[in-house]
Amino acid sequence: MNALRNNDVQTMLSGRADWIDSELLVALSEYPLDSVGTEYPHFARSVEGPDDVIRPSEEHPVFYGSFDWHSAVHNHWCLVRQLRLFDDHPAESDIVSTLEERFARERIEQESSYLAENESFEKPYGWGWFLRFASELHLWDADRAATWREMFEPLERQIVELFEREFLTQDRPFRVGTHTNSAFALSSGLDYARVVADGSLETAIVETSRRFFLDDEEYPVEYEPLGWDFLSPALAEADLMRRVLERDEFKQWFEAFVPEIANPPHNSVLQPVEVETDGDEGLELHLVGLNLSKAWSMAGIAGALDERTFAEPLRQSAQRHVDHSIELAFTDDYAGAHWLSSFVLYLLTRNAGGIAPEK
Repeated sequence: MNALRNNDVQTMLSGRADWIDSELLVALSEYPLDSVGTEYPHFARSVEGPDDVIRPSEEHPVFYGSFDWHSAVHNHWCLVRQLRLFDDHPAESDIVSTLEERFARERIEQESSYLAENESFEKPYGWGWFLRFASELHLWDADRAATWREMFEPLERQIVELFEREFLTQDRPFRVGTHTNSAFALSSGLDYARVVADGSLETAIVETSRRFFLDDEEYPVEYEPLGWDFLSPALAEADLMRRVLERDEFKQWFEAFVPEIANPPHNSVLQPVEVETDGDEGLELHLVGLNLSKAWSMAGIAGALDERTFAEPLRQSAQRHVDHSIELAFTDDYAGAHWLSSFVLYLLTRNAGGIAPEK
């Protein structure tokens, strides 16, 4: 893609959207458009008996595609965010018709009914992505967005209530590189709370984040990655805390959290993870997502620091991660195609509103 070849990595890491051309927009929308309507293959839930066979589209008539519910949600976020950020999107008509086919009150009510009966479903990763999706509808000043926002409002309120009652009350965080990572979900919820100006929710998330992570010191970054991660537990945590803490407090916290991050052997987290696409590619593609999420985390963290000791190594590392993996994200392998475009869009547009908004 010309936009990726003709722009330097610093431009890609700027988080601005003004350099993204039509060719790249088509590529960013192609896989989500295909995936949201792809019902199979689908992640298998537990089966209680021989008669317990329900099609994904019957249980989740809105978010049934993309292999699993959370991927369907962040593909819808990806499509709505593109409509909001890019006037005259080359795939606008296809995106709108695809979304309007799914966005119906009775379908949304069925999603809500399922959550009412399965309150831990997609906790917390899917909830976090849904709140990002809702944020886009709140940020988008358009009649279409207002209509969709009103339709989704009951489900939005339900997920906010679950987030507060079932997630923020946990005794401890989960420091993992996959879906149950607490820091990433908290960042998503905090961004949503600030977009919609929900001061009560913002306060609760900040208090939970401080309770979970404020006392963390000397994090063993050299242990990462922990498996087929798509998030860095250390960097996701720091990316959350730079949202939570004032700048001076964050600098002190970060120095205590990863005091040796720029020095061998502790700086292994600053190196992109090698991806062997001739292996078990479905799982290897998690590592493409890991490199992208590490890049956006490091770029955001570096922006909250003004000391060369940490900020410059993080910026340089973020550039290496982007250079290493961004083209690999545009894969035809459904194992990656069903979710990686949203990670690319998050990275490329992280300063275009809705992601880490001002306090």
